[in-house]
Amino acid sequence: MSNSYAQPILRTADLSEGLCAVERLLGIADLGDLEVDFDVRISSTRSLSALLAVLPDAEWWAEGGRGGSSARGDDPSVLLPIWLRRWAGAPDMVKPFLQAVGDSPATVRWDFNAWPEAPEVGLGVGGSRGAFVTLCVHARDLDLEEPAADYTVFVHVKQVEAERAPWLAAQVGLRVIGDLVMAPY
Repeated sequence: MSNSYAQPILRTADLSEGLCAVERLLGIADLGDLEVDFDVRISSTRSLSALLAVLPDAEWWAEGGRGGSSARGDDPSVLLPIWLRRWAGAPDMVKPFLQAVGDSPATVRWDFNAWPEAPEVGLGVGGSRGAFVTLCVHARDLDLEEPAADYTVFVHVKQVEAERAPWLAAQVGLRVIGDLVMAPY
């Protein structure tokens, strides 16, 4: 299985504006099998407690290969900073997750069946391997390595269908604002 490629189409200081852009993109997608994935880098016990309350079954591991993890039954509060991930969540988990994140860098990725046909750029329906939307919270990049005080929306496409990203942005009144990059997963 190959990674998708992602391109930023909106950067905003207003979370509700970012979520509205995501909703507009989801409005043109085939939302069959819709799932949401959550990733967050946690450095404080306050954020940790709030996030574990929202995602009690999430996996986590200590940053920097220090060995601690949920799989081992370790106490995450003594191993901060940690990475926490929850795959295949329900869409109604998004708002509680975003409230619990605090100032931690995080991503929310909506995973669905397909993008629509894009005849203007010569593309048929885009399959599931490149059909995602990601909202980055307090980070400018999908790897959560570049801290930011704002939010960035990315559309994901297959690398061979790179022209779909600007087409998708235009469908919701936006434009690409950065390079196409390989997504971490």
